[in-house]
Amino acid sequence: MYVAEQSLNRSIQDDELDVLVEKTIEDSGAYKAKRILVIPPDITRLHSRAGKITDLLVAKLGRRVAAIMPALGTHSQMTEAEIAHMYPGSPQALFRVHDWRRDVTELGRIPESRVAEISGGKVHYSYPVQANRLLSSGEVDFIFSVGQVVPHEVVGMANHAKNIFVGTGGKEAIDRSHYLSAVCGMEGIMGRADTPVRALLDEALGMVAGKLPPIIWILTVISPAEDGSLALRGYFSSPDRRCFEEAAALSAKVNIQLLEEPVQKAVVWLDPEEYRSTWLGNKSIYRMRMAMADGGELLILAPGLRSFGEDPSIDAVIRHYGYRPRAEIQALVAREPALADNLSAAAHLIHGSSEGRFRISYAPGPSISKEEITSVGYQWADLDRALERYAPRGRLAGFHKTADGEDFFFVPNPALGLWSTTARMRGA
Repeated sequence: MYVAEQSLNRSIQDDELDVLVEKTIEDSGAYKAKRILVIPPDITRLHSRAGKITDLLVAKLGRRVAAIMPALGTHSQMTEAEIAHMYPGSPQALFRVHDWRRDVTELGRIPESRVAEISGGKVHYSYPVQANRLLSSGEVDFIFSVGQVVPHEVVGMANHAKNIFVGTGGKEAIDRSHYLSAVCGMEGIMGRADTPVRALLDEALGMVAGKLPPIIWILTVISPAEDGSLALRGYFSSPDRRCFEEAAALSAKVNIQLLEEPVQKAVVWLDPEEYRSTWLGNKSIYRMRMAMADGGELLILAPGLRSFGEDPSIDAVIRHYGYRPRAEIQALVAREPALADNLSAAAHLIHGSSEGRFRISYAPGPSISKEEITSVGYQWADLDRALERYAPRGRLAGFHKTADGEDFFFVPNPALGLWSTTARMRGA
């Protein structure tokens, strides 16, 4: 089966989405299933339209939907208010929480020799193929994996097998996949469908064939419209990799903006409903670093910032070591057991660095102090002054000027794209 609709300049409307979901259900044979698990994203993909799609699945499949498990990965558990906001048509009683530290099963292991081959010799460890135990428990007989394809710092293009092995994966698997990405270099990964981590996850998916129920992938592609609203540009569904390949191709066209010249000053707005940690907010860095000029400044407006990590132990690691260039973190991993035991945090510290090329300034709300910001390696900026100067609310993405003539490039939501100079994208 393959169900798809896409456009570069038109938004798929709700009535069309309803038809597409219905066709996916019919063609997949889901009406014959008795216990269906839906794995959608969490609140960090609020704009993915996965909430609407999940609600449609629940409405059409009724009691066949046994559970909904947001693909949290290392993120914080969704609150009841967040579930009601993102999934208003799905009963709260259906939602299950993924615990990445305790509630996983190992379904196989990719040997060290193969992981070393995939990494070009940059890492030397095996990879555990892990997923939440519910998936292989026999309690469910069919899975819908729902999510958004968009440029991603770890895997290149988000979703597909990542939704299972990271979204419902365990600590060791998440640590090792993320660190593989970090040591291979973000610039060679971002915005690409085929990367070392994608190869690892594809191999993992082949390894679990027969150990998990049938999986139908439902993938969306979202991009801003000319008026600043968000448009559903693509819907893709299949039981294989085709839906991902098509979605990634469309995302490359609508989510990657190539600039002829590097940006001296960039300002990124982090919606407080979505971004409460640098673990999430550093998408600002990941998505803009290939566009930034050497010696430039990336200013991140983060009124909802409350912590560095989503997880208390990772938060402690970030506070202890801070954001540093790749070579420094790799050296620390080699000699510091606390960091070697938290490779996803080590990867995050690498990803959150500018490698010394440009300044990173955070303008947080009252929950994080100036001293905390500077202690992890960033510069601090006053939020009230920044809001007055750059007036982010309602501002469209692109180049702007302040009242006194300062040029800056504005990004209203870093999760929706990737910005790069043409030269860096070609040369990475």
